[in-house]
Amino acid sequence: MTDSLQTGYVPVEGAELYFEVTGSGPAMVLVHAGIADLRMWDDQVTALADRYTVIRYDLRGFGRTRVQPGRYSNRQDLADVLDHLNIDRAVIVGCSVGGMIALDFVLERPERATALIWVCSEVGGVVPPDEIFDPREIALFEQSEAAEEAGDAELAASLDVRIWVDGPLQPEGRAPELVRSRVREMSLAHYAAAAEGLEPQRLDPPAAGRLGELRIPVLAVVGELDPAETAHAADVLATRAPDVRVIRYPDAAHLPNMEHPERFTRDVLAFVDALPRR
Repeated sequence: MTDSLQTGYVPVEGAELYFEVTGSGPAMVLVHAGIADLRMWDDQVTALADRYTVIRYDLRGFGRTRVQPGRYSNRQDLADVLDHLNIDRAVIVGCSVGGMIALDFVLERPERATALIWVCSEVGGVVPPDEIFDPREIALFEQSEAAEEAGDAELAASLDVRIWVDGPLQPEGRAPELVRSRVREMSLAHYAAAAEGLEPQRLDPPAAGRLGELRIPVLAVVGELDPAETAHAADVLATRAPDVRVIRYPDAAHLPNMEHPERFTRDVLAFVDALPRR
């Protein structure tokens, strides 16, 4: 790899996955959230690329990736990206939906990962108890679901920002306006594209019963202003997996890397720089 930006498409079954690569050194893959696309990592790439080969790509139905309807595996897509770039192993970083993909990937293909950074995500197969949710959270989730079902992209994107960027129990507009506007743009683009007929295949058996299989270091990042399910999932991960470090951001919701980019980048670098070189 070189320090120059490499872009392109990975041909996979039923899609062409858009990717970007920059930097040099050990590989690190960044997998974006479901309210964003690969641009959510813009504030991290330059600093990380000073020491690492940084790969990011758009999932199916997001950004510049081109898709056809059908069944597919996000885990296979990630493996195909690595194979296309001739990368055997990498640090896998994922936020939200990307964190679930990353966790499932390292469980299914442990030989491909050197470490996992799980950011404000979930653990497949874990159902949070109803009592952890505030009625205000539930009401916002219901509004969001109704907006999506009605095909109201503008409202759905605005609610994504309200729930996931500000935090469901925080005042609307709490997060920096630049972050709010960037996420709204990415979310709106996703709804406007409206990729239909995509059927992602879940890991079976799910991650919840397999966390003891993890044999790599895990960094779990939690935004304490996020919906309650994130902190619950992080607790499950930390309890059941053998080597997990948890960092909590009391002043961030679902996208701590965008709200506090310098702090997040420092935390990631401190974690990965301490990994044994293989």
